[in-house]
Amino acid sequence: VQLQASGGGLVQAGGSLRLSCAASGLTFSRYAMGWFRQAPGKEREFVVGDVSASGGSTYYAGSVKGRFTISRDNAKNTVYLQMNNLKPEDTAVYYCAADQSGGGSKWYEYAYWGQGTPVTVSS
Repeated sequence: VQLQASGGGLVQAGGSLRLSCAASGLTFSRYAMGWFRQAPGKEREFVVGDVSASGGSTYYAGSVKGRFTISRDNAKNTVYLQMNNLKPEDTAVYYCAADQSGGGSKWYEYAYWGQGTPVTVSS
């Protein structure tokens, strides 16, 4: 299983970015997908999880709810993270993750991880 995250960059506060995570080596539609982030000097933090593969829905961290949206294209084996109204505190390396057993909001609930894509939000 390989996950390739992309789309990070530098953006001003209030701006938008869309991250992508292309997956290979798995039956994508059967996997829960999640996004996490890690800011310098901080622990990895849950952002959003998509468990539609197991009949569930999506759930967001309170800090991003209403601003971030996860979506997936099973035909392209890709999950996206649309980030709007970005704030300086959103600055972090963003990681996508996959798990066949349902995922969750804890990093250890995901078996597979991408390499991370950096997002910097300037004030």
